Amino acid sequence: MKSIEHSTGFVIEPQEQVSVPVRGTKDRFPVHRIYCVGRNYAAHAVEMGHDPDKEPPFFFQKSPTNLVTDGQSFPYPSATKDVHHEIELVVALSSGGRDIPVESALNCVYGYAVGLDMTRRDIQADLKKM
Repeated sequence: MKSIEHSTGFVIEPQEQVSVPVRGTKDRFPVHRIYCVGRNYAAHAVEMGHDPDKEPPFFFQKSPTNLVTDGQSFPYPSATKDVHHEIELVVALSSGGRDIPVESALNCVYGYAVGLDMTRRDIQADLKKM
C-alpha cells in the first residue's frame, strides 16, 4: 500500500476537536467523552416498560462527534421513523478520576448546561427485543 503524506503526520486526517461554546465568553469547552445515565428517572423508566425498583440506572456513552451545536440543524436520521427528544442536565467536568469522595465531587465540575437528547425509539425498541 502506498503511503500518503499529510501535513499532520497522520495517515488519515484526524477529526477536529469537538467543543461547545462557553456562555458569556469567546472560549470553547473541549468534549472528549459523553457519559449518560439511563433509567435514572422513575416515571420515564415505567413509561419505557421497566420497573425502577427492580432495575437500577445504568451508564453508557455517546460519541462527542454526534453533538450538534452553534445553531446547526439536526440531521434527521433516514433509517428511523420515530425520533424522540428528552431534555437532559449536562454536567461538564473539568477533571475526573476514580473513587472520588462525595465531598470532593463538585470540585470536578466546570459547569452545567441543558442538552437535548435525540433517540431513535423505533430502532431502540427493536434492539431491546433482541
